[in-house]
Amino acid sequence: MPDPEPELGPETGPEPGSETGPEAAPESGPAPRPRRRGRTTLLITVAAVLGVVAGACTGFVVQANRAPDALPSLSQATLIQAKGPAPEPLSAAQDREVKVDGDLRKLLLKKPSGARDADYTIGEDGWLDLAGYAETYDRPANAFSELVANEFRRAAVVNWREGSSLYVEIRLVQYRQQDQLVAADAAGSAYEYAADKPHTDSWPIPGTGDGMAYVHNSPDRKAGYTDVYNADAHAWRGDTEMQIWVSSGSPVSKKKIMDLAKRQMERL
Repeated sequence: MPDPEPELGPETGPEPGSETGPEAAPESGPAPRPRRRGRTTLLITVAAVLGVVAGACTGFVVQANRAPDALPSLSQATLIQAKGPAPEPLSAAQDREVKVDGDLRKLLLKKPSGARDADYTIGEDGWLDLAGYAETYDRPANAFSELVANEFRRAAVVNWREGSSLYVEIRLVQYRQQDQLVAADAAGSAYEYAADKPHTDSWPIPGTGDGMAYVHNSPDRKAGYTDVYNADAHAWRGDTEMQIWVSSGSPVSKKKIMDLAKRQMERL
């Protein structure tokens, strides 16, 4: 008799969990925790920074404890000290700074003998304040602002009349000059203004650097008034500007304006 057929049962195969077979069945259970990244990089960076700081501090300590190097000698010839007593200080009459810081009116030319007071008064007691000086300009309001910006300090004035129609007015205008040489700039503007007038002759004033005297040969004409001839002179020294104005019913001579300018500048 043939052997009986084996009984059919469950299929046999690799046990679960074995590594045999083309593919191993995955293990069951919790997944592993991921590793934290960047920790090593951070530690290296901190260590590098601490190393740089420690090195810098060590360098400063070492340098501070070293003796300073001697500086090279200056390449300058030995100066010979003067012998004898020191020079006497300048007298008030010789020191220009003392003169111009005092009563500025005393530096004005005196009214010549035979001259009379002018028909009009300029300033008050020989002084022109800021507002009064601004009024001598064609545009007083603009002039006032400009004088404030230019550090106007004070102005002294004198005027007189000679003969029947010749008038002289002299002004000494002083500036504080904290930031710029205003007196020189003011005189420069006066040179340009005077030279622009037609029919004008001009001459340098000796001993003044760039001082100038002007004679305007064409008179100022105004209906109902006598023709007026004019001459003027401008110069500066230090912080003080000089202005001389001469007007007359007849032409003003070069000799007249030059004489006034030279004598006034000598007093400065």
